[in-house]
Amino acid sequence: MHDDSSLVEARLRRVLTERVKPHVHTRAVPLDIAVWQAPGEPVPVAEGLAAPYEPTAAGREWGPAWGTTWFRVSGRVPREWAGRTVEAVLDLGFDRMMPGFQCEGLVFRPDGEPVKALNPYNDWVRVAERARGGEEVEYFVEAASNPVLVHHQPTYEGDRLTASDQPLYRLARMDLTVFEPEVWELVQDLEVLGALVEQLSRGEARRHGILRAVERCLDALDLADVPGTAARARERLTGVLASPAHASAHRVSAVGHAHIDSAWLWPLRETVRKVARTSSNMVNLMEDHDDLVFAMSQAQQFAWLKEHRPEVYAKVCKQVAAGRFVPVGGMWVESDTNMVGGEAMARQFLYGKKFFLDEFGIETEEVWLPDSFGYTAALPQLVKLSGARWFLTQKISWSQINKFPHHTFWWEGIDGTRVFTHFPPIDTYNSDLGGEQLAHAARNYQEKGAASRSLAPFGWGDGGGGPTREMLARARRTRDLEGSPRVEVERPGAFFEKAHSEYPHAPVWQGELYLELHRGTYTSQAKTKQGNRRSESLLREAELWAATAAVRVPGHRYPRAELERIWKTVLLHQFHDILPGSSIAWVHREARETYARVREELTAIIDAAQSALAGAGDRPMVFNGAPHARGPLPGGGAGPAPEPTGAPVTVSGRADGGHVLDNGLLRVEVDERGLIVSAFDLASGREAVAPGAVAGLLQLHPDFPNMWDAWDIDAFYRNNVTDLTGVDELDLTHTGPDRATVRVSRTFGDSSVVQTVTLRAGARSVDLETEVDWRETEKFLKAAFPLDVKADRSAAETQFGHVFRATHTNTSWEAAKFEICAHRWLHVEEPGWGAALVNDSTYGHDVTRDIRPDGGQTTTVRLSLLRAPRYPDPETDHGTHRLRYALVPGASIGDAVREGHAINLPERTVTGSGEPVEPLVSVSDEGVVVETVKLAEDGSGDVVARLYESLGSRAAVRLRPGFPVAGTAETDLLERPLAEGSALSTGPDGGLRVTLRPFQIVTLRFHVAG
Repeated sequence: MHDDSSLVEARLRRVLTERVKPHVHTRAVPLDIAVWQAPGEPVPVAEGLAAPYEPTAAGREWGPAWGTTWFRVSGRVPREWAGRTVEAVLDLGFDRMMPGFQCEGLVFRPDGEPVKALNPYNDWVRVAERARGGEEVEYFVEAASNPVLVHHQPTYEGDRLTASDQPLYRLARMDLTVFEPEVWELVQDLEVLGALVEQLSRGEARRHGILRAVERCLDALDLADVPGTAARARERLTGVLASPAHASAHRVSAVGHAHIDSAWLWPLRETVRKVARTSSNMVNLMEDHDDLVFAMSQAQQFAWLKEHRPEVYAKVCKQVAAGRFVPVGGMWVESDTNMVGGEAMARQFLYGKKFFLDEFGIETEEVWLPDSFGYTAALPQLVKLSGARWFLTQKISWSQINKFPHHTFWWEGIDGTRVFTHFPPIDTYNSDLGGEQLAHAARNYQEKGAASRSLAPFGWGDGGGGPTREMLARARRTRDLEGSPRVEVERPGAFFEKAHSEYPHAPVWQGELYLELHRGTYTSQAKTKQGNRRSESLLREAELWAATAAVRVPGHRYPRAELERIWKTVLLHQFHDILPGSSIAWVHREARETYARVREELTAIIDAAQSALAGAGDRPMVFNGAPHARGPLPGGGAGPAPEPTGAPVTVSGRADGGHVLDNGLLRVEVDERGLIVSAFDLASGREAVAPGAVAGLLQLHPDFPNMWDAWDIDAFYRNNVTDLTGVDELDLTHTGPDRATVRVSRTFGDSSVVQTVTLRAGARSVDLETEVDWRETEKFLKAAFPLDVKADRSAAETQFGHVFRATHTNTSWEAAKFEICAHRWLHVEEPGWGAALVNDSTYGHDVTRDIRPDGGQTTTVRLSLLRAPRYPDPETDHGTHRLRYALVPGASIGDAVREGHAINLPERTVTGSGEPVEPLVSVSDEGVVVETVKLAEDGSGDVVARLYESLGSRAAVRLRPGFPVAGTAETDLLERPLAEGSALSTGPDGGLRVTLRPFQIVTLRFHVAG
């Protein structure tokens, strides 16, 4: 037989595109269209329905950037359509090359009931299954003219304050049509078979059998009467569609999904509407398709729906009860996990899971983070302590260099906890269940021979409207189809149960899941990161002092509702495109405003609690909000202002210019350029700064990655560097027994910087403050500390512990980590001596090593201070920044933990009685950190304390509650008693003892006696 397969394939493509698809909707009748442009921000639905509309027509322009335009469409079903299925096709001017990221609409009935959304691949509304001739039709459309911002070009359209007011869209079509079900089904048949043919090898008999059936189908189709002959054409395909899958075919659990970024190329307020549109689509689709299962994560998005679209939420709740609309994730948002603080990560689970339990009675078991930019090694323990069992992401498939070796595996965290984890091999969280993607999932799956199933999240996200009826049709046809993986639409939990049962001894991956991409997100939008870090610190203080006052001061109210509201605000802004700095200017402008309000409100809570605890009087009292003692002040306690301790700071001149600062513990030399040329640890007799090098050096790099401006830094940025050593002015701004400060000012490019170097009495650290007026574009600012330490690895703080990373580049895995994330501190050491860098708001770091001519090793630690990408915010980080960090020579990891907390939790001084305030909860070993002290979420008045082992070693400590206790229990993150809790015991003296394994987190709940 001659091979005419390419001829048949070409025929299929043309007939399907030009003849069959255009006949899904026939007999189009234009609807009457009227329009009203809402002024400013979106208006309530009632106002939109009652607005003064004016006539318009298809082809007219509409919609300035970020505007809301209301359309009223009306008409009458022609009498000759009686008994036919009628749909309205409402095309707002969609770009069919994109499933989302553009204009969208939500359709309402005249009474204000939402019907469904309008999206590029979902622009129809079912009017009637069996229409009545003469039936009147009227709909209202709330249309959002969101600008298209996905092209990775600098633009000022990303903020309504700077966006154009010109129309962005042109109304394409608003018609009443007859929906032809047999034609639609034929389209689905041909698309599935055509896609399958493309994936089968040219030598497979199955491929040729399908093409012969397609040829017979097309021969039976009258192109002049497609609706009338579609059923006859479909009959020719029955046999090839009924041929069952191979026994060994890969199994795909398809889960309906719509990944909706809580903010990204649109502001938070638009996400509220995106969630409503997609949810409306899903409940509408469920009415006609009982095989749809849809999973939605992010409790925040459910809460938005409840607040802003209660009528949609009621329908969602009904489908949740039916098991078809499935809450997943158990977190408040799909947060970043690199930079979020430990307690904040715990609260993501607490408030996320609590919402789903309170609203639906559902204990979510799968943690769902498909799109975050890497995953902290602290996460497995938090997952387990939240009551979850499974973890899912696909983002690691984006790594540029190394292919991750597993798709299903046990992920082991820093404490040894393991969680069963799956990476969908389909490599997308927006699958359309097309043949190419299904074949990729099967080919790509790395557990072949040991396991046989994977998960595929399907549906258009970010304004695409979620799963479509076409996707469900593909799932039905590939449920058992020869040549295709077997596809079954089911709940995520069903997949995980089957996968775990099939593959209980899956391989283990220990440590972080580092994404070899998007490393710039540790630094972009510094003010957002600073707002997050400071909000986390303020929340710790607010809960600590408010709980202490509530227990100790009769009548002092614990502001539980206010704290919960503020926590949820901070958690929202930890979303994986807000905290990482990869959203439009509007998002980050609002974030800065929000963090300012949060700071004001939390400061008021702290002030009120400290005032109550201090009592009446005019004696200065110092409150230590850090978990470690500061001199005579215990962590979490307060007392009279202590007398200065330690030798006074002396200042002398250097022979070559500059100054020598000495406090008896450290001797610091600052040269005539304002750079640290020596930081000598007097106790050990060790120099911290590498020979011939300078510390605190600002370095400027070009920063123009190949793509993903705000997200990425590419390794070649290091090829060019400018050391900022020019001096405009150098002086001593403070000299006295308590401290000495050297101040230097510099200018570079269009920017200027003022740096101070301060040594304080009794301090084992040298403090640096850098105030930058940053006006650069596509530049990267680093602060370098070349240290005389032979360190083969660095230790970087992560949530509730730290993670080690190699300083060498022996393998591609290590070389890929040329930029790393650390929280409050990063530490390097050789046996017997080390040094730490601590900071108050910086996350990006790099650590490199070099061998000097003298044979010694220089380990250079650099902090990533500022970037200046132009997309998606063209003026990223322009403005004034104040960044604080400190070098701690001779530091152990324990010193790094203590100093990291200290720089983020400065002492507060108030006036009062002078009577000491004992800590509410204290422990006998500073290696165990009391991270959180608060009152219980249920309003019972119980005290909750969260501890963790910080050094990576075993610990057994005595625990002392500073109040009478009637009972103590070990709990999970939701403050529920742990069935298997084993950390808490009673010592021989009757006191409480806590035993912790390395990096273990323990949450204790104390019932207050009396």
